[in-house]
Amino acid sequence: MSTLHPVLAAVTDRIRERSADLRSAYLRQVDTLRQRPPGVQRMGCANLAHAFAAMPGDDRLRVVAERAPNLGIVTAYNDMLSAHRPYECFPDLIRQAAHAAGATAQVAGGVPAMCDGVTQGQPGMELSLFSRDTIAMGTAIALSHDVFDGVLLLGICDKIVPGLLIGALHFGHLPCVFVPAGPMTSGLSNEAKAKVREQAAQGLVGRAELLAAEQAAYHGEGTCTFYGTANSNQMLLEAMGLHVPGAAFVHPHTPLREALTREAVATLLAQRARGGCIGHQVDERCIVNAMVALLATGGSTNHLIHWVAVARSAGILINWTDFADLSAVVPLLARVYPNGAADVNQFQAAGGTAFVIRELLAAGLMHGEVATVTDRGLEAFATVPALDAAGRVQHRPVAAQSGDEQVLRPVAAPFSPVGGLKLLTGNLGRSVIKVSAVPPDRHVIEAPARVFDGQEALQAAFQAGELTGDFVAVVRFQGPHANGMPELHKLTPPLAVLQGRGQRVALVTDGRMSGASGKVPAAIHVSPEALAGGPLARVRDGDRIRLDAEGGTLEALVPAEEWAARTPAPRPAALAAESGHGWGRELFAGFRQRVGTAEEGACTWLPAAAAQP
Repeated sequence: MSTLHPVLAAVTDRIRERSADLRSAYLRQVDTLRQRPPGVQRMGCANLAHAFAAMPGDDRLRVVAERAPNLGIVTAYNDMLSAHRPYECFPDLIRQAAHAAGATAQVAGGVPAMCDGVTQGQPGMELSLFSRDTIAMGTAIALSHDVFDGVLLLGICDKIVPGLLIGALHFGHLPCVFVPAGPMTSGLSNEAKAKVREQAAQGLVGRAELLAAEQAAYHGEGTCTFYGTANSNQMLLEAMGLHVPGAAFVHPHTPLREALTREAVATLLAQRARGGCIGHQVDERCIVNAMVALLATGGSTNHLIHWVAVARSAGILINWTDFADLSAVVPLLARVYPNGAADVNQFQAAGGTAFVIRELLAAGLMHGEVATVTDRGLEAFATVPALDAAGRVQHRPVAAQSGDEQVLRPVAAPFSPVGGLKLLTGNLGRSVIKVSAVPPDRHVIEAPARVFDGQEALQAAFQAGELTGDFVAVVRFQGPHANGMPELHKLTPPLAVLQGRGQRVALVTDGRMSGASGKVPAAIHVSPEALAGGPLARVRDGDRIRLDAEGGTLEALVPAEEWAARTPAPRPAALAAESGHGWGRELFAGFRQRVGTAEEGACTWLPAAAAQP
């Protein structure tokens, strides 16, 4: 095992020290629950009868009389999300595999799964971030029946994996395995799709051409093939040891995918037999491994919110400074759209998750001696699954060389010596920027501010031809308290068009851009948010703004006395009147009132006192 990089060791140590009291309290609760007898032994007869009434008679005999392990399935299946459509048949496969191993399995519950691609720019997007905590609550409700000896978690996409993981960690006494379903096959390239979107923004192509391009890109079952939040989820779960090794990017409806789903059952039962549980498995080292994997692959900026909440669920406190310090020493090993031309299928063919993990372990940039769902530590995740002659899953070491160095490179020759994310600080607050896709000559932008109180106002200004010259678009009142912190993807095409015309432009917002943050420099998640009196509310049209991704600063170049004397602008009355009304948004009013800051994980289930800078 390689010697740990000193920065990795130092960051891990300070997270451990910062989290000591909270983590100890969490583990005491986990261990108390682990010491109880199994559910069938401690529950009343009426409770048991209700729990297993719908089971076939043989299964009832197994679980009640023979005390066979009973596995819970929490599924995010629906047949609208392309990534989740394959899950329809997974419960039957899991039940069959459980029976063959002498166990039983039940669908404990389903959780909602919304598609951000459908809701982009629509009112429903204001429910997107809060759907994560709704999913966590749904997972808790499913597991509250308390008759399960282990859990299989079926989910892939943006808020769904973090929600399932948060919920599972609140039942940390149970062993858990995540079961992915894989990406769709490659369609229209992401670059070609982006080009058509930019053409549509300029009026050069119509709706028919745009729709044809979008349908050619999103054309079948499986995750979208760009490296956004959904596929970043899968990379992070591999780095945390929560999948069957190498399961992330195998296509749906293939013999290997079916075998991996069955293998997840065997893996969970073996983990249970060893006394493993997710609460002990997800420790400080495991969380740091996930952070490193995100940085090394230029993954989704959403995880600077989600993984703070995930860590907090395990009694661990992390913040953006931790990410920034790791990013300074973690090299960028992958170029997958939007920080490159390749899609995740090309990434997988080049070596995929196994190559990344192998390289980082060898460089001392990951903790190898951690608990995983296997009994072989993280090195098991530097292997590639395949079927043997009997149709069983076997693992072999990943190839020594990248299959395509335009997509995936070793630590010795990375695309960049530093990771793909940067922390920005200054008189505009704390924010993050994904620099892996931004051209180097755009890492520093200084220009006058154009202030917008929503993405619709910026789009209208673009359509009216008003966005001339260099400028920094400040889009505010988009934070968790204001409207649930929607993703602002509709801004990407117009800003990319302006940048393509030679203008120097950037985006500064208290909203999100997610995994598709692209070639336009974007300082996002600005905290504190404008509605909370944050500094974006002090910005005025014409203020000179400097975004410096090299120096790590975000500043309004306004004299200090003038800046301090300014009264924060209120949210426009029209926006305030609309916010929270219609499309179910009324139901989430309590979430908007209670939610913590982005850097605290935007959690709605605890006081805003998690990670502090």
